[in-house]
Amino acid sequence: MEKFVYSFNEGSQDMKNLLGGKGAGLAEMTKIGLPVPFGFTITTSACKIYSDKGKLDDEIIKDVYAHLEELEQVAGKKFGDDKNPLLVSVRSGAPISMPGMMDTILNLGLNDVSVEGLAKKTENDRFAYDSYRRFIQMFGDVVMEIDKKKFDEVFDGQKKKVGAEFDVDLTTEDLKAIIDGYKKVVKKELGRDFPQDPMDQLMEAINAVFRSWNNDRAILYRKLNDIPDSLGTAVNVQSMVFGNTGNNSGTGVAFTRSPVNGENRVFGEFLVNAQGEDVVAGIRTPQPIAEMKEAFPDVYRQFDEVAHILENHYKDMQDMEFTVEDGKLFMLQTRSGKRTAAAAIKVAVDMVNDGLITKEEAIMRIEPDQINQLLHPNFDPAELSSAKAIAKGLPASPGAATGQLVFHAEDAAEWKKDGKKVILVREETSPEDLAGMVAAEGILTARGGMTSHAAVVARGMGKCCVAGCSAIIVDEESRTMKVSGKVYKEGDKFSINGTDGSVYAEEIKTIPPELSGNFATVIGWADDIRQIGIRTNADNPRDAKQAVDFGAEGIGLCRTEHMFFEDERIPKIRRMILADTEEERREALKGLLPYQTEDFREIYKVMGERPVTIRLLDPPLHEFLPHNEAERKQLCEQFNIPMEVIEKKTIELHEFNPMLGHRGCRLAVTYPEIAEMQTTAIINAALDVKKETGIDIKPEIMVPLVGIPNELKQVKKTIDETIKKIFEERGEKLDYLVGTMIEIPRAALLADEIAEDAEFFSFGTNDLTQMGFGFSRDDTGKIISEYVDRGVLEEDPFQSLDQHGIGKLVEFAVQGGKKTRPNIKLGICGEHGGDPKSIEFCYRAGLNYVSCSPFRVPIARLAAAQATLRNSENKN
Repeated sequence: MEKFVYSFNEGSQDMKNLLGGKGAGLAEMTKIGLPVPFGFTITTSACKIYSDKGKLDDEIIKDVYAHLEELEQVAGKKFGDDKNPLLVSVRSGAPISMPGMMDTILNLGLNDVSVEGLAKKTENDRFAYDSYRRFIQMFGDVVMEIDKKKFDEVFDGQKKKVGAEFDVDLTTEDLKAIIDGYKKVVKKELGRDFPQDPMDQLMEAINAVFRSWNNDRAILYRKLNDIPDSLGTAVNVQSMVFGNTGNNSGTGVAFTRSPVNGENRVFGEFLVNAQGEDVVAGIRTPQPIAEMKEAFPDVYRQFDEVAHILENHYKDMQDMEFTVEDGKLFMLQTRSGKRTAAAAIKVAVDMVNDGLITKEEAIMRIEPDQINQLLHPNFDPAELSSAKAIAKGLPASPGAATGQLVFHAEDAAEWKKDGKKVILVREETSPEDLAGMVAAEGILTARGGMTSHAAVVARGMGKCCVAGCSAIIVDEESRTMKVSGKVYKEGDKFSINGTDGSVYAEEIKTIPPELSGNFATVIGWADDIRQIGIRTNADNPRDAKQAVDFGAEGIGLCRTEHMFFEDERIPKIRRMILADTEEERREALKGLLPYQTEDFREIYKVMGERPVTIRLLDPPLHEFLPHNEAERKQLCEQFNIPMEVIEKKTIELHEFNPMLGHRGCRLAVTYPEIAEMQTTAIINAALDVKKETGIDIKPEIMVPLVGIPNELKQVKKTIDETIKKIFEERGEKLDYLVGTMIEIPRAALLADEIAEDAEFFSFGTNDLTQMGFGFSRDDTGKIISEYVDRGVLEEDPFQSLDQHGIGKLVEFAVQGGKKTRPNIKLGICGEHGGDPKSIEFCYRAGLNYVSCSPFRVPIARLAAAQATLRNSENKN
């Protein structure tokens, strides 16, 4: 019979999928003898039952009661007792960490009677009533789903009434007044009294935590972080320990190393006379953990020792929550800490150097998409030197961000849709702000510390964040911010520096980063491990150089049509399109030949001996024609062409579905002179550079949109004959390849026949996905988004390759190509070439390389190494 509830002394870290990360961590800390308040975990399996049925089975409820009795015995307290009450926390804990996304209830078990018993037992009235007001607010918000603002109005109103600056300045009588106000809020909102039966409180809270697995912010977080909806969350019920009993108590959150830069020192924050939610919610700006050493030297020494024990035990940087109750340390959580990319890389390298982990383990520790953080711009030092900061906060997540101020998450999301760059400014962020944080370039908060919600989530996303900037006064209702008496409005341009916490009331230019040091070390390890090549998609020397600087081993896609759109070139391609005879077309193409040749020369010089795949003209010709009256008139005058000729040609070339029309290899079949000109430019440029530099240039000519084997046969004949003629004229030769892009499902099915002429396949998975699904990638974005939201699709197939369907086409084509030509070169050049999951699929499918945009090259290098390691593990 399946077990649904486990005491902390029954579990271990190996049971993470069942007990969730928090539950497994609590069980493991209990197992190794650390001071953990006792409790039990209701499993993720129970969450799945709740999700399916909308309630828990009676057997699970009975098991919860049995474990509660055990907890009472261990704690020496009685749940709901009016003299010695047991209070518990009820916390979520998914198998994969989702900080701040689900719900927590503290101090559960208090009611009008037991609060008096707690006050007498502890001889501390203020502590007891402070705990009760906290419980009512959390329970009212999380379980009863009453807007938190309604409780805040009561609390802030009482503070204002008595002139209390800080929460701790409130007296017992003030807290009683607040409790009375909270109860009235509950009665008014729900038409019933706040529940007094602790057992009812407990079961409602457990249901609420399970329910929170499917709240909007949790769903969005899972979508952003590719966490399966099927995992579910566990619920941890744990004996409360109190950091709010007075100045001999406190609470904190800490990391065994800095999550910002990876420095090897305990990093965190601590609040005296507080509960844990005060730290993570940013309600009070906490003190650096070093100050705990002054306040509680003995406890700090013990905590420092525990931190080292946990890091050595888990062999990874740990994120810990703890409470000090009347001078005694209790550990409430440990998990692998969220960290910036810079920190992840430094921690990985340091741990390898210290002999804690292997290079392979280090590679697997780093999230490939995190590398994006290191590719984000920083402020231009020249501009920064003359900029004057108007305020300074905590450097919560590094990087530079410039944008217009917005004060609400929904506005940030809307402004982003309109193409604007924004800085989201909040008094403090909450999980409900997640969509706005995703949309913003950077986040600025007036309250909260380095472990506040804003800081933790921003670091996980790689967003620049300045937190706890007390110099700013935020008025979210009026959408204004006051700094040193000056008022700034929504839309004003600001810049923030998440590396040092500076805030600027101006726009500051940013520059790209340099990648070296520990990053170079880790990527070097990755290159030693990976077994698949990394190329780039680049259409000009600038992008090619950027990609080479990032470690690209060749160009997998050079789109020649992008070379035609410059001002001095577009008229010549338009002249060619308007030509009525082959002779006129050839004459117009002669004008383009020098430009194409020079473009290829410059790209070859950058790439050296690295292979360069150049795709022949692909888009439909109508895309090059003038789109407005002024451009048409200019063309008339430039080439002395009557306007009616242009209009007639435009009508003639119009297609109802141009993506499936006269484009790709169909252009080269019907107008072979276009393929001749491009081939001439490709080969002459290669011979020129080879002669000039002595480098063996390796051009690969790619024929796009082949779906019929004879299409490739005919175009290849044109290419080969053109090259043969060039070799004869110049008396020079070089090696070249002719291949095709597999982007039409029929081509994948006939890959064995196509491989008779193709020396390489490059999978164009953008079009292959489009045609395979029947989705127009230009028109179905909203539909796909809705499909993902409704669970019809797990994810957008244009973002990550659909391995179940489109992947089968790729695998079939690989098998067919290899059957005909065992040494055929195989690659991918669609956007999926930079997606880690798609890269792993490409490795398993037997591709030789992936090609991606220049700024995805480092990500692809790391992801390729992880694919090798993951699949070698599976093979073993």
